[in-house]
Amino acid sequence: MMRKLMMVAAATAALLPAISAQAQTAPVRSHAATEAHVRQILRRTPLIDGHNDLPWAFRQGYQNDVHGVDLTSDLSMSTRLHTDIPRLREGGVGGQFWSVYVSANMSQLEAAKATFEQIDTVKRIVAGYPQTFEIATTADDIVRIHRQGKIASLIGMEGGYSIDDSLGLLREFRRAGALYMTLTHSKSTNWADSGTDAPKWGGLNPFGEEVVKEMNRIGMMVDLSHVSAETMRDALRVSEAPVIFSHSSALGVTAHPRNVPDDVLAQMKDNGGIVMVTFVPGFISEQVREWSSRRAAEDARLKSLNPGDPDRVKREMDQWIAANPIPRATLQDVVAHIQYVRDKAGIDHVGLGGDFDGVDSLPVGVEAVDAYPRILAQLIQNGWTDADIRKLSGENMLRVMRQVESVAARKQGERPNLSRMPQQ
Repeated sequence: MMRKLMMVAAATAALLPAISAQAQTAPVRSHAATEAHVRQILRRTPLIDGHNDLPWAFRQGYQNDVHGVDLTSDLSMSTRLHTDIPRLREGGVGGQFWSVYVSANMSQLEAAKATFEQIDTVKRIVAGYPQTFEIATTADDIVRIHRQGKIASLIGMEGGYSIDDSLGLLREFRRAGALYMTLTHSKSTNWADSGTDAPKWGGLNPFGEEVVKEMNRIGMMVDLSHVSAETMRDALRVSEAPVIFSHSSALGVTAHPRNVPDDVLAQMKDNGGIVMVTFVPGFISEQVREWSSRRAAEDARLKSLNPGDPDRVKREMDQWIAANPIPRATLQDVVAHIQYVRDKAGIDHVGLGGDFDGVDSLPVGVEAVDAYPRILAQLIQNGWTDADIRKLSGENMLRVMRQVESVAARKQGERPNLSRMPQQ
């Protein structure tokens, strides 16, 4: 036996120089080649992004005329838009949740009207470019539309104020095609706390819990981007279906209140949900977040020193910015958040939610919707497998949607929830 072991050791030692030489001469795949490989993956697996604000950009810049610009052209040089059809194709996008965001500063009734108008905007975008887009309302729709070479177009509501505290309106939004609703935006609602507003309820109040239950019943995904950590935990406790974060990042990397804390990331494994990492610089770069905080403090200081003199405030604020230029987030910051969410929640619970056309600036290397292959190529070069990339790109979201659909099918015999908000 000892002689056999010595012979094996000697043979192995003899092979080592050859193996070492082979490793040194083995070709290293370039980033461009890795991107090409990513595009091959995305031909089979639809890349599904959780949040794009192009409909709001049309409302703000083009009076909601979806033909105010030609989406079949590359608009990178002629507009500030991050989204057009050539760049969507270059980015390998197979499914896009179009946000029907309206401002939290509207009254709730105005927000309800405006949200229905934004749903109409999405449908007009799709109707205007039928060779490229098709409305999807199920996971199977996404797969079918992607196989046909089109981009599956889905609708996501951003801000629970749009239901005007009415479960009847919630149901109507679902019938109109909304597949998720973000429970809050920048302000707390009458039933849920926002992550960027003073808390009112310590999470969800009793009516807020009924909203989540009814969303489960009608097959509408519960989106926890923008909500407070307490609201996240309450929603996870109440929801029978997987939740989503349509465009959020990790608090453990960047200490912005919009980001997801570690304990909530850990709960994704039991809930089955998905955190779709966003690209917003202030949410992914601690340097940018700190700069924004210092800028806000300086703005408040100048306003307190110069009441009634906005011109001076602006002049001195411009001087401060010139002396303190904003740092730039990078593609590597995006990758760091994706990796962190994977490490804490698991590969089955991470996705992509860019927030394109919803922000004024973007990371270096992630300037528009054509950036996805660059991001995914970097992950592959960091050691991610093709199977990992398929899950991140779309398979995780398809699974979540199918589980939400399954919960709704199970609840099909239940009566609509008639709960009402208590009088304030």
